[in-house]
Amino acid sequence: MWILMTLRPVVLCAETKGRRQEAPPIRVRMPLAANENCQAVLGLRQRRTLRLASSPASTGPASTSSAPRSRGWFWTPLGLVALLSFATRFYRLREPPHVCWDETHFGKMGSYYINRTFFFDVHPPLGKMLIGLAGYLSGYDGTFPFQKPGDKYEQHNYLGMRGFCAFLGSCLIPFSYLTVLELSKSLPAAMLTAAILIFDTGCITLSQYILLDPILMFFLMGAVLSMVKYNSCSNRPFSAPWWFWLGLTGISLAGAMGVKFVGLFVVILVGLNTISDLWKLLGDLSLSLVTLAKHFLARLLCLIILPLALYTAVFAVHFAVLNRSGPGDGFFSSGFQSRLIGNNLHNMSVPEYLAYGSVITMKNLRMAGGYLHSHWHLYPEGVGARQQQVTAYLHKDLNNLWIIKKHNVNTDHSDFSFPVEFVRSGDIIRLEHKETSRNLHSHQHEAPLTRKHLQVTGYGINGTGDSNDFWRIEVVGRKTGKLIKVLRSHFRLVHLATGCILGSTGKTLPKWGWEQVEVTCTPYQKETPNSLWNVEDHINPRLPNISLDVLKPSFPEILLESHMVMIRGNSGLKPKENEVTSKPWHWPINYQGLRFSGVNETDYRVYLLGNPMIWWLNLVTIGLYLIMAAFVSVAMKRGVQLTSEHKELSRVLLQGGGQIMLGWLIHYLPFFMMGRVLYFHHYFPAMFFSSMLTGITWDVLLKFCVGLLSASIHSRKVYNYGIVMLILLSIYRDLSSACLPASAHL
Repeated sequence: MWILMTLRPVVLCAETKGRRQEAPPIRVRMPLAANENCQAVLGLRQRRTLRLASSPASTGPASTSSAPRSRGWFWTPLGLVALLSFATRFYRLREPPHVCWDETHFGKMGSYYINRTFFFDVHPPLGKMLIGLAGYLSGYDGTFPFQKPGDKYEQHNYLGMRGFCAFLGSCLIPFSYLTVLELSKSLPAAMLTAAILIFDTGCITLSQYILLDPILMFFLMGAVLSMVKYNSCSNRPFSAPWWFWLGLTGISLAGAMGVKFVGLFVVILVGLNTISDLWKLLGDLSLSLVTLAKHFLARLLCLIILPLALYTAVFAVHFAVLNRSGPGDGFFSSGFQSRLIGNNLHNMSVPEYLAYGSVITMKNLRMAGGYLHSHWHLYPEGVGARQQQVTAYLHKDLNNLWIIKKHNVNTDHSDFSFPVEFVRSGDIIRLEHKETSRNLHSHQHEAPLTRKHLQVTGYGINGTGDSNDFWRIEVVGRKTGKLIKVLRSHFRLVHLATGCILGSTGKTLPKWGWEQVEVTCTPYQKETPNSLWNVEDHINPRLPNISLDVLKPSFPEILLESHMVMIRGNSGLKPKENEVTSKPWHWPINYQGLRFSGVNETDYRVYLLGNPMIWWLNLVTIGLYLIMAAFVSVAMKRGVQLTSEHKELSRVLLQGGGQIMLGWLIHYLPFFMMGRVLYFHHYFPAMFFSSMLTGITWDVLLKFCVGLLSASIHSRKVYNYGIVMLILLSIYRDLSSACLPASAHL
């Protein structure tokens, strides 16, 4: 019996069975379903529908109407899903007309792009760039300050940015619907998944504000859908649809990585799928080595080279657009800052190499590390030795200036009668504070805040001190005797008497230290940005000046530096004041949500919380899936005879459901190992996978139950009623929340 494939399950009617012997079978060349799906996505409207070829009616008029019916069957549910998705996400998008939660950050960063002002954020730039572009195209002028949640937008046009995020959030449901449809070939499974995501209050809320999450999940789900689609084209490798979906997978991976670093999770998912795919091809002895090499190179091109090229291009655009000095300057090195218009280092001219007698400023390389600084104030009683304070200061100041001198000679190197001597890596030097004439000094007293670190002070009179003022300068990655270059050379200062290393801890001193940053001498020899410095300002009238343009870092260098700064910033994130954080085990059970807006009862309140019915159903389904997968695997291993329909259901459960289950694990488990602050919204990518797993698992379970019953109308009703009840269950809580007053949006 030849059966044409459709996107819905094929059910044999008793009437057709009775005519099985009435006519000889008409053989039809059957294109695989994968080809049909690929053609449909590329806009080929001609869809062939398979019918029972043994039936005499297959050659009659009924067959001529099957193609239009199939087209309507595919597009009508998809259109309904898209309509409901957009309607729920754009409903009351204008409310509340004030800043909500992280709109404070991402709306402000969109303004920075419009004004071309450099800023720092712990995430890659693509999401903020797209928000800024949406604001610019919708008429927003980038002047709203986004200072704090609750600030009224008033006449400023914020709807363009919210609308952009809502549009991408609306696309997530059709993406999930098509993914489940492709994996299960079941319309009810796809509709159940779509209903869960359409009516979940958490998914709706997260899509309606100026946030990175809908942008991240748009690319993430786009990558999953494209991966599933190019897998379905595996019987036609190197065809146009195959290349299209493979390339689109790579583009989506670049987008996911370009929005947030957690986009790497979907890269891992696609990578594991690719490794499995190549391993199967390697076992196909009908393929030549040349063909295997083509498969490998195609994936290398589309899934590695293309995403990396696009990801790098995003940063190139980011650096080109943000070319003006702004609030993010201090997080980056002096060389990086010299690129920015308006920064005091831009177009500046200084001597290139460090020499004795030079007046310099030294900047710490830790993120927002500040300049080495001293002032007339002394450490208070009981805080080490009562000597002059040495700190790190985040701003330009005359007290940041130091004179570099030889350790054993008090020669005036500004005297033109003496030859110029350059400072070299490995030299023993003395740093004299220009304003107070005291030397940089350390001794065996404990640092003010950091235990086991030594105190750093200013000591001596008019440059005369003792042997605790001597430091050895060591340039990182350079041999002893090499010259020290302004901006570019990174060095550490090793205290000669104790062997400790000068560094900034990042801790803020009390009011007696003017709330500046603590500087200590650390006994730990591990090389970290805290203990590395570079020369920024350099004044020496005896040396020729060069423009800092020649010392600007190259694009690969600023790309690497920006990633190091983002990684350090991400790991150091701390919760905001009065902000409720959460733990990963809270998320699947919907334990607590996140306040977006409204502190007082009179305020318009927005609270991010999922539909409990949906989230608990998803959680139960994960356990149910594991039981079913284990049962089916054991049955197949023991050689239990399964019908062809049950074999297909087992394949959907283990392969399709297995891919989705793996996606859930990859997007959830890593958060247990993260040390940074975590919030409820981090779970939503994993929640999309659990929702797709719910659609597939319950569809397979109900079909297995139908198979155990006698073939009758009642057995089919069990399946239909089961799907309808699950859909109504997902809608129930959402309908009840519609009765909330207009001042709440929960």
